[in-house]
Amino acid sequence: MPPSHLLLALSVVFVWGTNFVVIRWGLDGLPPFLFATLRFALSALPWLLFIPRPTAPWRKIATFGVLLGVGQFGLLFLAMRSSISPGLASLVVQLQVFFTIGLSLWLMGEKVRGYQAAGLLLALAGLGVIAANLDATVTLLGIGLVLGAAFFWSLANLTVKSLGPVNMLHFMVWSSVFAVPPLFALSWLVEGPQLMADSVQQAGMRVWASVLWQAVGNTLYGYGVWNWLLARHPAATVTPLALLIPVFGMGASALSLGEALPGWKLGAAALVLMGLAVIVCWPLLQAALRRQAGSR
Repeated sequence: MPPSHLLLALSVVFVWGTNFVVIRWGLDGLPPFLFATLRFALSALPWLLFIPRPTAPWRKIATFGVLLGVGQFGLLFLAMRSSISPGLASLVVQLQVFFTIGLSLWLMGEKVRGYQAAGLLLALAGLGVIAANLDATVTLLGIGLVLGAAFFWSLANLTVKSLGPVNMLHFMVWSSVFAVPPLFALSWLVEGPQLMADSVQQAGMRVWASVLWQAVGNTLYGYGVWNWLLARHPAATVTPLALLIPVFGMGASALSLGEALPGWKLGAAALVLMGLAVIVCWPLLQAALRRQAGSR
């Protein structure tokens, strides 16, 4: 990967990692389901008027939109409102990697390999450290909601995987349309029309900037650039960089929000990231060793 492409990849990882702080700013002025509604509405409009429909079945476009919008971000925003800190949320949600692998193995009838089991055990140990240190910054409800968000993210991943070649930027814009109605309905039923109206009227510039950043920075720029890179480089070259997302997330939360980073948080982060690294990097190491042996 040339340096310019590496910088692009790092810029996306930076955006996705620091986005957890931006979410926290948005939740200071908007209830979670309304925040998610506005985020996906701006991910669709006005871009829908200029971007053609992706070459994918309507059913899969709609399924992805609901899974990502309601399942992942609806639950994530709800958890981050008061039940888990941004830094820990950025770490726990990465367990979607294990859900994605587990569902893929189950659907294809494959057996879990040794390195996958080892990676899972390391990540579960990290999650156990977090669960053993529940306090005002992380609750059992918060962990459960973020794990739910990670599970729905994995289902969204499998939906994309079943598509074949598709323009992901186009797909993100059009699928966002289908996230808006159920999120709006949840906001109306759970948060109430009065709170919705008051929140929109009272929201300041930082809150609206957070909503806009969710739509343009996190969704359109992030997914657009990431998939542009995936189209030009092997997935094994690009995807390991996503391991840096919790690093940026926890660092940004500590710097911007004053989130404490005691030893147990750093230890939990190390265990989860080690588990993710084993899952992602072990096959790459094996392939490199085979190539080296074959060249002798």
